[in-house]
Amino acid sequence: MKVHTDYLWFNTKARQEVVRITDEVARIVTASGVREGMVLVSAMHITAGVYVNDWESGLIEDFQGWLEKLAPSGLNYRHHQTGEDNADAHLKRTLMGHQVILPITTGALDLGPWEQVFYAEFDGRRKKRVVVKVMGE
Repeated sequence: MKVHTDYLWFNTKARQEVVRITDEVARIVTASGVREGMVLVSAMHITAGVYVNDWESGLIEDFQGWLEKLAPSGLNYRHHQTGEDNADAHLKRTLMGHQVILPITTGALDLGPWEQVFYAEFDGRRKKRVVVKVMGE
């Protein structure tokens, strides 16, 4: 079995931002030479996530609104008693998930017709990374 590891780096301008990363993941899959297998895409920070869904601006805004209702920023969370101010970012990451595993078929990502891969930043404005680990034959 082949294993190929690469990283994507992000330094978002906004505290919360969604970045489509499908093409970058696909390029890493192609570079790996794996024809049949899977790719793990995982945010390596506890205030960022990775998810798969439709690339439609209204839906992305709906996710952001939904997350803000479930984990509002600006509340007096217990986590903030430690000197931090980003408890909502931790909660939002947990709701959206931190990683996905995607199939590789005949050397390419095997996604559904509307599926796209996204990096979701909930406490940005500093350098963070995502690991992309391709495994297979």
